[in-house]
Amino acid sequence: MDLDIIISNSSLRPIYLQISDQIKKQILSGKLEDEEMLPSIRVLARELQISVITVKNAYEELEREGLIESARGKGFYVATKNRELIREKKISLIEDKLAEVIDECKLLGIGEEEFIEMAKLLYG
Repeated sequence: MDLDIIISNSSLRPIYLQISDQIKKQILSGKLEDEEMLPSIRVLARELQISVITVKNAYEELEREGLIESARGKGFYVATKNRELIREKKISLIEDKLAEVIDECKLLGIGEEEFIEMAKLLYG
């Protein structure tokens, strides 16, 4: 299995969160499916050329969020999803992206009405 993970050393975000964010997006988008096995901690650490502790922290973060499950002696799997939970997480991702766009609009002096008009045009 090949996870598309890109680590930015210039990012202020900790590496384990960069990893968990990218895996989360792949799960929520459906690229990683229910019960799909993830690479072992050691394999992913080797592929990304980072510490096993960093990957372990990323996997633990995803497990806390209910997106992956561990099976003792077998590894980590994408959790069988609760469809409502997935919908809520996707909405949360959209809200985060919209907040970034709104901040950019404010910096450029684009008002609420103009933003809404742009959104309506793009949505249609």
